[in-house]
Amino acid sequence: MSGAGPISQDWEPVVLRKKAPTAAAKTDEKAVNAARRAGADIETQKKYNAGTNKAASSSTSLNTKRLDEDTENLAHEKVPTELKKAIMQARMDKKLTQAQLAQVINEKPQVIQEYESGKAIPNQQIIGKLERALGTKLRGKK
Repeated sequence: MSGAGPISQDWEPVVLRKKAPTAAAKTDEKAVNAARRAGADIETQKKYNAGTNKAASSSTSLNTKRLDEDTENLAHEKVPTELKKAIMQARMDKKLTQAQLAQVINEKPQVIQEYESGKAIPNQQIIGKLERALGTKLRGKK
């Protein structure tokens, strides 16, 4: 190292600072009180359904209000009578109970019961599973 000049540092000094406060930290109660004491402007907003479970309760929403005001008779489509009878007949031919058929198609027994009683809302995927499990065509017979 003979002949080397004075040793100098080529790098800029590194300054470590704390991170800026996050939005949650800015709305912290201590931070808000400190801002009030300092006389700073504080903006508050009332959020819709904030901190409540009103959305899950039985309050009326816009859609239910619209349905109530509508004069048309709106109802869900139910399982047709011929489909109910076809499911029951095919299940009886295979000598399966409702619970066994439900297990074969990986659905709850209540689903089969609702389809056979006509209370279910038709679902094409479930009808397809029933067709495969029972080995019969249930849709489009006409």
